[in-house]
Amino acid sequence: MKEIVFKGMATAMVTPMTSTGVDYETFARFIDFQLENGINALVAVGTTGESATLSPQERKDVIRFTIDRVNGRVPVIAGVGTNNTEHVLDFAKDACAAGADALLAVTPYYNKATQGGLYKHFSMIADAATKPLIMYNVPSRTGCNLQPGTVEKLAEHPNICGLKEASGNMAQVVEIASRCADKLAIYSGEDALTVPMMSVGGLGCISVLSNVAPKQAVEMTDKFFAGDVAGAGKLQCRMLPLIDALFSEVNPIPAKAAVAEMGFGEEYLRMPLTPMEPATRANLFAQMKKLGVL
Repeated sequence: MKEIVFKGMATAMVTPMTSTGVDYETFARFIDFQLENGINALVAVGTTGESATLSPQERKDVIRFTIDRVNGRVPVIAGVGTNNTEHVLDFAKDACAAGADALLAVTPYYNKATQGGLYKHFSMIADAATKPLIMYNVPSRTGCNLQPGTVEKLAEHPNICGLKEASGNMAQVVEIASRCADKLAIYSGEDALTVPMMSVGGLGCISVLSNVAPKQAVEMTDKFFAGDVAGAGKLQCRMLPLIDALFSEVNPIPAKAAVAEMGFGEEYLRMPLTPMEPATRANLFAQMKKLGVL
């Protein structure tokens, strides 16, 4: 196994914003809230952070701000993925220079690269980076699937350390684990499947849920790794209604509504994302209250 960037729960953080730009005062409080609740790592500028509508300079600035605020207390993973390999290389080099502990890059969306293209894309990022790379597979958002055979080939690269797997296909997860578990850290990219994925060798989750419930999410992975698999499973089931509510509309619409209700800035989303509908909002807040996070 290569160097493990983190084990347990990493928050794919929302990016607090207003109509005038990133709200860094709120973002600092939110980072502190995550750290105070025991989160194991933080991801800046992922999908949940609205990477697609941040300007290139904003992306770099948010990553640098996160690294400075965390100040080495937990690993910071920089989201550098786009559907343009040259742009990813630029973001990757800047994040490495800023002091990120690792990089997270999604499969190129819209372009729908072939498996050969995906292999070359991730290889080029890993070659250019001075920090380890975690690949991110989320076919529902990108339109392409990083297949187990391609993952196995990429796992041979010395600078590719992990995979965030969000295909929702447990058979695929098991196949990847059977091929690559001794070469690659596998992380759940689906909050509802964190414990099932850990049961086949996963090392935790890169999470939307932990934006809202970091303490409970960390408790779940801690229980699993301490040997209390049944206890972890019970927490997974207990948190499922909130997880479902957080994905009742496209991420990060519900996550933004949730953290705003918790006192972390405005519920501001950049178009084409729009605020939650009343019915899904009411259910989200009800589930937050039921779990005791609101």
